[in-house]
Amino acid sequence: MSQKDGRQTARENEVRVLRALHRFGWLRTRDLAALCWRRWASRPSGPPSVGPMQPTASAVRMAQRTMRRLRDARMVITSQGPDGSVIYALSESGARALKNAGVTAISGKDLVRGFSAAYYRHRSIANQIAISGMVEGFRASTEREIAQGLWLGGEAGIAGKRPDVLLRSGNQVWWVEVERSRKNAKDYKALLIWLGKVLQDSTRRDGSRLLAPGQAWGRLIFICTPAFESKLRRDLESMGWTRQQVDALSSFESALYIFQETLFL
Repeated sequence: MSQKDGRQTARENEVRVLRALHRFGWLRTRDLAALCWRRWASRPSGPPSVGPMQPTASAVRMAQRTMRRLRDARMVITSQGPDGSVIYALSESGARALKNAGVTAISGKDLVRGFSAAYYRHRSIANQIAISGMVEGFRASTEREIAQGLWLGGEAGIAGKRPDVLLRSGNQVWWVEVERSRKNAKDYKALLIWLGKVLQDSTRRDGSRLLAPGQAWGRLIFICTPAFESKLRRDLESMGWTRQQVDALSSFESALYIFQETLFL
């Protein structure tokens, strides 16, 4: 079999990037390098690590070259994040190219017109977690897809709630929450009630009723500050949860990401 020529490889890279932007809404160059220029595992070797996937220097260079071509061809639009990072989204032309390939895509122009630093950090972290899961071999639902109802919980969510990222492998479901700031009292109370429903559902002998048939809860993963972890643990235990129940159903990652005054380059 003859080797692919450089032009064919370049076209394939461009299509991968356009598809990624369709799924995520917007991404930075480093995100694209980590996602599109790294071999994905065929299946996970363990639970999700949820840490940021670091691209190689060569992957970053390939991503930069590809984005330059797509920008010159007006297939993508660019904007600048609050930290100075360049972010990319689909242009109208890029969306049409995907539609011609059978992918129902729309322009991302409304996604990059302007947003707060808090939203930007939250989405950046959620994107990195989904990318890490994909590379590790999990089936991932991105924050963008979940917002559109394009995940197993649909528009209604699971018990009325949506995650920031959902990772699946086999029959197990890992629910990821990015808690970068203090919740208001109403939302926090709703979270506690929802967690109680999940605890009850996860221990049913006849299987979960909240998830699809045959699916089971992996863990609820909270990407959060140490203060949020301490408060949530304390409040759950005050509601009657044992420490063993908290640890069996949930895990907390407070050191993988820094939530304030951080440059996500």
